[in-house]
Amino acid sequence: MEIIHHGASSGVTGSCHELKLGLHSLLVDCGLFQGREARARHDIDFPIRHIRALLLTHCHIDHIGRIPWLLAAGFRGPIYATEATAALLPLMLEDGLKINLGLNQAQCEQFTRVIKSLLKPIPFGCRVDLIWPSGELIHVCFRPAGHILGSAYIEIVLPDGHVVVFSGDLGPCHTPLHVDPVSPVRADTLVLESTYGDQRHHAVTQREACLSDIIQRSLQDGGAILIPAFSVGRTQEILFDLENLLAKAMQSEFGYPSSQPNWPDIPIILDSPLAARVTEQYLHFQRLWAKEAKQRVYRGRHPLSFDQCITITQHAEHQALINRLKATGEPAIVVAASGMCNGGRIMNYLQALLPDPRTDVIMVGYQAEGTLGRQLLAQPELVEFDLHTVEVKAAIHTMSGYSAHADQHDLIQFVAGIQQGPQQIRLVHGEPASQQALSQHLSILHPECEIITTFT
Repeated sequence: MEIIHHGASSGVTGSCHELKLGLHSLLVDCGLFQGREARARHDIDFPIRHIRALLLTHCHIDHIGRIPWLLAAGFRGPIYATEATAALLPLMLEDGLKINLGLNQAQCEQFTRVIKSLLKPIPFGCRVDLIWPSGELIHVCFRPAGHILGSAYIEIVLPDGHVVVFSGDLGPCHTPLHVDPVSPVRADTLVLESTYGDQRHHAVTQREACLSDIIQRSLQDGGAILIPAFSVGRTQEILFDLENLLAKAMQSEFGYPSSQPNWPDIPIILDSPLAARVTEQYLHFQRLWAKEAKQRVYRGRHPLSFDQCITITQHAEHQALINRLKATGEPAIVVAASGMCNGGRIMNYLQALLPDPRTDVIMVGYQAEGTLGRQLLAQPELVEFDLHTVEVKAAIHTMSGYSAHADQHDLIQFVAGIQQGPQQIRLVHGEPASQQALSQHLSILHPECEIITTFT
């Protein structure tokens, strides 16, 4: 058995790992490189004829974005994913094809038909038996990872009983919308993400209060609140909390009218056609939600489809809203892609509103090196937009409580919860400092375990 990393070894994008057994292999994820790691070409630079199947942990673009190039290289094997990931995958790839390759709708539909013909949706906890050309059986199982809707870590049992676990991206514990990841019973070899292997997040329980404080300031001072967010996961978490804040603002805990009368008037704008379609899938897969989210639905609430949330789909509406916010300075909350500010509609909002000191920008996710999002975290005085210089007078906030990734503590607890093993841990999907810091902690937890950092 050999594991080859074709991406996400010395950074956090381009996830792609090959599990080789004899003359044949399984591929786990096939993601796009982004930010500093982005490449001019996305061609598959490794042999694929011996790859029997593609297994997907989830549908973020850094885990699925190179699938079109994989198919262009001739891959036509089955693609295994959870039911929700299989539902989201065509949406995400279609969006990527339009942005990266400029394909029209008919071309995108032709491609998605091919994808759908290869997809094999698998429920959580169900075992898939793959027959190797030698006649040996390999067992595959998807377990909830708590990162986004449908996200999974993958257990692979080899013919000799050796268990290999690919973590994919693990989510933090105690989020109200996504279930917590539960450690596997056994993992002889663990391929573990380390995105935040050197950091601790703000408590999830604090994030709603922080968001409330920023909104209250905006109501007093005017100006827009801009939230760059990934279309899958982060957007839905933010909408979930905004709905809860509005519900609290409408009525105090004693049942009397709230003392914050402006809250019901602030528009909440979802300006992302892709995020709107993804949110529909979240509503379809409510059975996968965490207990707290389900309870709100049972009480008659609509956590992701409340009346005050306005969805913008047409580009003319998008541009008109930007012009209005720039001219009036009226309060508004805008959630738009992309999460790292490296494209998408959020770029137009930032270009127009960063010079306004009444603007608040809330960064809620990982910002890769080389992205505008990473630049903004440093509170620069100036940033570049397509060779245009823009002043930054807006307030830039960071809220790690919205991270969809497990932090150092969560990652260590995931490993500690494994009852049998691991004998080897391979750290991926993290910058060198993150891998190194997590490696040191895991060495203390499992001194007998071989821990490999994959950065070069």
